[in-house]
Amino acid sequence: MAKSKTWAKAPSPCISVCKFRDNGHCIGCGMTKPEKKRFKKLGGKAEKKGFLTLLVSRLESSGRLGYWSRMYRRRCAKKDRPCPLDKLEGSPAATERTLDKVPEAA
Repeated sequence: MAKSKTWAKAPSPCISVCKFRDNGHCIGCGMTKPEKKRFKKLGGKAEKKGFLTLLVSRLESSGRLGYWSRMYRRRCAKKDRPCPLDKLEGSPAATERTLDKVPEAA
């Protein structure tokens, strides 16, 4: 699937935890209520990529990136959509995906 399709069809970063703490940020996805609404209105690749890049950075600094990344990938697979985290070059979320594929030493 083309890169633009990946971003156009990107599901919301919400992983259905929806508990707002940490200065109004959800403990599951790291978004605020206004950000959740804003994501639905984002149009192009640049907007969604920028939004997800910021979110990944926020989740990494709060120590929640690993859990969110696994749940978001699961959500993308369930909706049969390509995961945009694979397109975030150099991001910790993309690196984590690579580490998931490394076979364990016997």
